[in-house]
Amino acid sequence: MIELRPFATLGAANHGWLDAHHHFSFSEYYDRDRTNWGALRVWNDDVIAPKTGFPPHPHRDMEIVTYIRQGAISHRDNLGNEGRTEAGDVQVMSAGTGIQHSEYNLEDEETRLFQIWILPDRKGHAPAWGTRPFPQDNRAGAFVTLASGIEGDDALRINANARVLGAFVKAGDTVRYATSPDRHAYLVPASGRVRVGDVEAEARDGVAITGLTEIEVTALEDAELVLVDAA
Repeated sequence: MIELRPFATLGAANHGWLDAHHHFSFSEYYDRDRTNWGALRVWNDDVIAPKTGFPPHPHRDMEIVTYIRQGAISHRDNLGNEGRTEAGDVQVMSAGTGIQHSEYNLEDEETRLFQIWILPDRKGHAPAWGTRPFPQDNRAGAFVTLASGIEGDDALRINANARVLGAFVKAGDTVRYATSPDRHAYLVPASGRVRVGDVEAEARDGVAITGLTEIEVTALEDAELVLVDAA
């Protein structure tokens, strides 16, 4: 199954400082057909105004991956972690038994990011945070694992049976990803237009995929791709 979820059909909430679009039910947006996709629980497409952000707030028992598309985000938490993650890079936060954090756009431009929440493999993990650069050249023409809870992957660690992957694909080129029919994959082109099977997706559309042994994505325009493969 390959199901297109156009950007225009997503849940939306514009708070002035935050323009958020929700691929899955979140906060005041609820759609019983879009509560999760396997272990993938949240995919928010956020635009954060300069010099604003999320003040300190708590989480627990969730793996939160932030993919920065433009600008940067500055993180601080009650474990003493702090850092700045720039466009193209990724940060992960394992909320585990509980963590309180803030995320601010301290830049002079908008920050655009994907905020991805994945259900952990069990409750009660120790909370943790990390960030890592992923140069664009390393993701040219192939999917690269950015965050993973699967043994052997060279990526930021999450406590979930899932991978978060990224790729940059030139127009006319095709990238492939091997999976299994019982997995739940969710693809979003951060930019560009792509074809998955016989489905065409525009930038920021969602594509929900299951029942396949291989995902084949052809770029109809230069494209930046983010893919989650979850149980």
